[in-house]
Amino acid sequence: MASLPPLPPVSPSVPPPAPPYVLALADDLSGAAETARALGGPVRVSLAVADVTAAHDLVVDLDTRHLASADAVSAVRAALRATEAGPARLLYKKVDSQLRGHLAAEAAAYAEGAEAVVIAPALPAARRTVTGGVVHVNGVPLHRTDGWRAERAPVPRSLPEALSGLPVRSVPLHTVRSGPRALDAEFRRIAASGAHPAPDAETDADLDAVAAAALRLGPGFRLLGSGGLAGALGRALARPATAPPSPPARDHAPLLVVVGTAEPGAIAQIAHLTALGAHHVLLDPADLASGTVRPPLPGSAPALTVFSIDGSTGLRPGAGRALSTALGALASAHPGRPDLVLTGGETARATLDALGIKELEPLCEIHHGAVHSRTPDGRRVVTRPGSYGSEDSLLRIAVALRPRLAVATKAV
Repeated sequence: MASLPPLPPVSPSVPPPAPPYVLALADDLSGAAETARALGGPVRVSLAVADVTAAHDLVVDLDTRHLASADAVSAVRAALRATEAGPARLLYKKVDSQLRGHLAAEAAAYAEGAEAVVIAPALPAARRTVTGGVVHVNGVPLHRTDGWRAERAPVPRSLPEALSGLPVRSVPLHTVRSGPRALDAEFRRIAASGAHPAPDAETDADLDAVAAAALRLGPGFRLLGSGGLAGALGRALARPATAPPSPPARDHAPLLVVVGTAEPGAIAQIAHLTALGAHHVLLDPADLASGTVRPPLPGSAPALTVFSIDGSTGLRPGAGRALSTALGALASAHPGRPDLVLTGGETARATLDALGIKELEPLCEIHHGAVHSRTPDGRRVVTRPGSYGSEDSLLRIAVALRPRLAVATKAV
């Protein structure tokens, strides 16, 4: 038998090209911080669009949730134009998992120039899923929950309805789970028809399949979703892990918790802190809006203070921005340069704007959505969406920032 020819020499392995930098655009600050941590690796959160040319992964808070629709569209377009001057970017649009904000208008602006936008707002970690093109919260269709009680507009009954004006085609769960070849083909078919795919998703594995398909199809397919899809993108890109944060070095500073949410669960979350002796300031909405509430005098601020808005008589829909601005101004005047826990994206942004803070360096996630960041001047800030967190959420955050409180919790 003739001998086989020798094998050709093995070429030195060439490492695959590094994935492009990610630019994620968020409509509020807590969502921006959540997205940064979900992407993994060294990611900055910027409060200024001018930073999009930086040579690293970046999440920009466009702060559009409170704007008029036309202004929100202008902000998205301006951010996309700014990318033309910087390095190649993989684009991601962060949206609310309950479809709040100027979703349709911003998505249409984001889709300009794209082959297609892959739309997947599911967030399995918070039990928010998409089945049959309908967002579900804890298994209940979104339009049958009270998630939109503070919104002026009626709650959408499906993703296509929420994205009215943008042609959207739902992709059923069995297709998402049918393998890469079938999912890629379906995304291409929908894009060729001039529409945008909106795949169902119930698990992180579903979102992993969606993100991987979009990456295989190339930069013409942009991603739009919640922190769940951002996490899938981060896993697909396999960014290097960041070093753990240094131990807290501000134990002497006051800790101010600013609860800028009307979520009913916030009452129980605050109760865990008052049980530890936190000073709770329940703010009347009228007094807050009129500016008659005054911060404590220097030297008189307690070690742990909680600000919240009294919603016992109901909050007027549409009043959130004015209250968040007033709450942020009050928080910024708190003596002692406190570390901050800020719930609700509008409240977080209003507070940092009042303090003149333009950038955050995310360090870690205390629990899902509760992102611990550092400011350029060394202050510690935790942001968290208002609707997130179990009953002990604020307690867990406070203990993470002030470990000495863990001793006090055992005595309660």
